[in-house]
Amino acid sequence: MIDRYILAVESSCDETSVAILKNDNILLSNIIASQVESHKRFGGVVPEVASRHHVEVITTCFEDALTEAGIQASDLSAVAVTYGPGLVGALLVGLAAAKAFAWANDLPLIPVNHMAGHLMAAREQKPLVYPLLALLVSGGHTELVYVTEPGAYHIVGETRDDAVGEAYDKVGRVMGLTYPAGRDIDQLAHKGQDTYNFPRAMIKEDHLEFSFSGLKSAFINLHHNAEQKGEELVLEDLCASFQAAVLDILLAKTKKALAQYPAKMLVVAGGVAANQGLRERLAEEITDIDVVIPPLRLCGDNAGMIALAAAVEYDKQHFASLDLNAKPSLAFDQFHKN
Repeated sequence: MIDRYILAVESSCDETSVAILKNDNILLSNIIASQVESHKRFGGVVPEVASRHHVEVITTCFEDALTEAGIQASDLSAVAVTYGPGLVGALLVGLAAAKAFAWANDLPLIPVNHMAGHLMAAREQKPLVYPLLALLVSGGHTELVYVTEPGAYHIVGETRDDAVGEAYDKVGRVMGLTYPAGRDIDQLAHKGQDTYNFPRAMIKEDHLEFSFSGLKSAFINLHHNAEQKGEELVLEDLCASFQAAVLDILLAKTKKALAQYPAKMLVVAGGVAANQGLRERLAEEITDIDVVIPPLRLCGDNAGMIALAAAVEYDKQHFASLDLNAKPSLAFDQFHKN
């Protein structure tokens, strides 16, 4: 059997990443140039700053990925690239680089949905068994996705307002934590108690929609009122109470989805899948189905996950022409409609 190598590019937000995948799920390299330090002072990602950083480092990322993998461009079988969803300027940088590289080396181009990448990152852990249910939790998305076969994605539930990662960052900013705040809130939550009463929106309703805006507003109001009255709040307890509310919502909706959709596996992926509290609750409460979570290094944005998703598309010969454009609002039901 001749080895297959896919080079993948990810630039949808504030990480510039290029990876090399060998055959089905062997990551030979996964270069990530993070911009977190550049965005910290703004309390979030500034699109124009992100795009400029991508331009500055993407060529080096290509070179480093090939060097670390120990292969040359002539060894590659295809080039994969995230074309949405994400920040349009950031996406365009990665797309331009990937298309130029594919054209120069006469390689087919594989379009990859960023959220499909998060889901397929679990393939590095073990083969996925279908049908499966996926809980995708990140700074921009909170979705329950039913996957009937490789590449067949069906959104069965999603947030009506804020994504869960966005809620973490916004309450973190109120508490004076640095961006991104998810890890700090998780660590502080483990040192505190669930003493503040925060709402769990729609937790008892049968539908699979999420909402975090009410929780975020309740948190901000509590913090603001305490400041106005000169009352001291316990930071660890604030974090523990906020995280308990978030996890109650995520677990309740996931359990309802599992009851409604026959699944042989549950995949939990996205940046928030790195949350230790979420991992602990999943291990405690969902024991009758195989739960697969990507390793921490593949939870955040990275090209390794894009390569793992691209391998599935390569097998189906799902290629794009070089006029592929960025789709910042790309949804699963638009996948492959270039």
